[in-house]
Amino acid sequence: MAAAAELTHPAAEDLDLAEVLAALGHPVRLEIVRRLASGQETFCGEVVPDLPRSSVTHHLKTLREGGVICQRPQGRKLYLTLRRADLELRFPGLLELVLG
Repeated sequence: MAAAAELTHPAAEDLDLAEVLAALGHPVRLEIVRRLASGQETFCGEVVPDLPRSSVTHHLKTLREGGVICQRPQGRKLYLTLRRADLELRFPGLLELVLG
């Protein structure tokens, strides 16, 4: 996984609808978002344990750079949360529509 210094997240006010939709536009990434929808922080290895690590890394990076998730390093693990509040602020109703 990426080093902590490399984990950049766009600011809430910089979230771009096209980038968010592109990040959500892949079935694996949409499944990751569904698994994070409860709001509980989850270890990245628990989100999609059946995929190769390189694929998981790619999908998580796309979601993070698109502003959909937040990744928080702790020791050698990365924890994920859905940026529900930021997404709701910028694009009201979008997550409910996508997850519905």
